[in-house]
Amino acid sequence: MTIGEPGTPERPLTVDDLEHTPEDGRRYELVDGRLDVSPAPKFMHMRVAHRLSTHLDNLCQGRFEIGEGPGINMSPDGTHHRIPDLVVLDHEVEDDYIDVPPLLAVEVVSASSVIRDSHTKRAEYSAFGIPSYWIINPLADKVALSEMRLENGVYRDVTQVYGEDVFETEHPFPVRLVPHWLTASGPWRDRIGGE
Repeated sequence: MTIGEPGTPERPLTVDDLEHTPEDGRRYELVDGRLDVSPAPKFMHMRVAHRLSTHLDNLCQGRFEIGEGPGINMSPDGTHHRIPDLVVLDHEVEDDYIDVPPLLAVEVVSASSVIRDSHTKRAEYSAFGIPSYWIINPLADKVALSEMRLENGVYRDVTQVYGEDVFETEHPFPVRLVPHWLTASGPWRDRIGGE
């Protein structure tokens, strides 16, 4: 989708055009000037993002900025704009949107975003230079967490952890977590880091 008055050439959309989208809970992103719209996140999606954000913030103790749903301008002209579910930053954001690769981007998979998160965004985030990428799939039986790291401009699969297995990484800082507690009812704050 592009914008143009009748009789005038169409032009690619930019982040400035996103200011005119409705505040309806949907995610309005841009891919090469075309609008990419996702439905509003469901409750479990929001729970996972919030719990992960809280856990990461506790672990890093303020050394990094943890952001839920920030806009990232991935092209200088503002025609490529993505909104990861969560990012970890080691720098100040001086504008309305992030324009430098964060240390980590996280996407929580929903039924409508499987291809987008697993393939499209994987390629886009690696091309933009985001060093670490996690995909979390909040499956009903076992939550899955996949970690990828950038090597020579391409993501390499590092690990996949399911359910009550412990996920551990040193990137972007030491993290230990049990994916099960990203969705489960009960004392998640006490158990999300494992025993």
